[in-house]
Amino acid sequence: MLKAIILIGGPQKGTRFRPLSFEVPKPLFPVAGVPMLQHHIEACAQVPDMKEIILIGFYQPNDELNRFISSAQQELKIPIRYLQEFAALGTGGGIYHFRDQILSGGPAAFFLMNADVCSEFPLQEMLRFHRQHGENHCGVLLGTTANRTQSLNYGCIVENHETNEVLHFVEKPSTFVSDIINCGIYLFTPDIFGHIGTVFQRNQQERIQFTCIIIGQEELTNGKQMHEVIRLEQDIFTTLAGQKKLFVYKTQHFWSQIKSAGSAIYASRLYLKQYHQTHPERLATNQDGTPKIIGDVYIHPTANIDPSAVLGPNVSVGKGVTIGGGVRVRESIILHGAMLQDHCCVLNSIVGWDSTVGKWARVEGTPSDPNPNDPYAKIDSETLFRDGGLTPSITILGCNVNIPSEVIIRNSIVLPHKDLNRSFQNQIIL
Repeated sequence: MLKAIILIGGPQKGTRFRPLSFEVPKPLFPVAGVPMLQHHIEACAQVPDMKEIILIGFYQPNDELNRFISSAQQELKIPIRYLQEFAALGTGGGIYHFRDQILSGGPAAFFLMNADVCSEFPLQEMLRFHRQHGENHCGVLLGTTANRTQSLNYGCIVENHETNEVLHFVEKPSTFVSDIINCGIYLFTPDIFGHIGTVFQRNQQERIQFTCIIIGQEELTNGKQMHEVIRLEQDIFTTLAGQKKLFVYKTQHFWSQIKSAGSAIYASRLYLKQYHQTHPERLATNQDGTPKIIGDVYIHPTANIDPSAVLGPNVSVGKGVTIGGGVRVRESIILHGAMLQDHCCVLNSIVGWDSTVGKWARVEGTPSDPNPNDPYAKIDSETLFRDGGLTPSITILGCNVNIPSEVIIRNSIVLPHKDLNRSFQNQIIL
């Protein structure tokens, strides 16, 4: 028996996904036409003997999350439930806090994955790899190859090339360690909780006497929260490396983080390409009386699109979208209820829920794709500002934004509920 745990995190200040995360929790943001989290769940549901999928995070339960869970359960015929952390407990603290529920029913192993990654999710291959390496280890890490420079932005894994044992693990090193990076997707046996428990007890002993002075009055800090924050990468993997407890399975398939809105467009391209093998019914095709399709495009069945429009490559059109005559859309995500009026042009952009782009308007961003000439390049983590100005990136329109006719919006971020009256370039419009 197997289980799968997906860490969905929670609302965070200063997230690079805003203004889109104002409207929906980030794991429910549509990527290639379906919520980001659905790609994880569909992959888990394909694994034989998968009995349950558990979501762990510190989002307050809400109608949108409940609707998603209910819909996914009905579609995939697998139990899914959400466990809410009382605070952000880290990648190890959350699963340790809910260890009794994870271990109920006696699973032989469980998958653990972060919600903000895009992957082909080779879970069945990881399971076979795990079984080939006997019963004495407690975990398999999914790894992939990055170039030397970008590897410094990830957890780096040094392996034994003959046995695939993890010999050394360093989270975001300051100098080059290895070009094998951690993908944030794991397969653990229940033994992992013994190692997490050791760290928990050590943290508890170190901090139980910790006090702070507040306005001259001594108070005990929230020790429970402090010692329950455990990070797998820094607290567990670094300790278990070299002890024949961890192994790395290296994938040659696609993988990327989804940390920013720009990376969501890149992830959408990867998933749309994968649909040719997994969900060909989700891809639009050229037919009489329909818009011209170039490359991989997803169109929701309720979208109303003029036949003279041209879409693609890498376009995702959401529920209830209206696209007028002569419109051109490329490398973009058009969200629920948006309206693109006649002859407008949308390139490398995300158009938010219920937003309107006027006639002959142009909404354009700068793509933030990996270097196409480097097979091991990953998408760079974007800094919002560079050299005193806004970093050129994709254009984002928040929900209910109105772009008037015959204006240009380029490399800008427009917060929700804005009615613009002129062109903008390289700006954040508050």
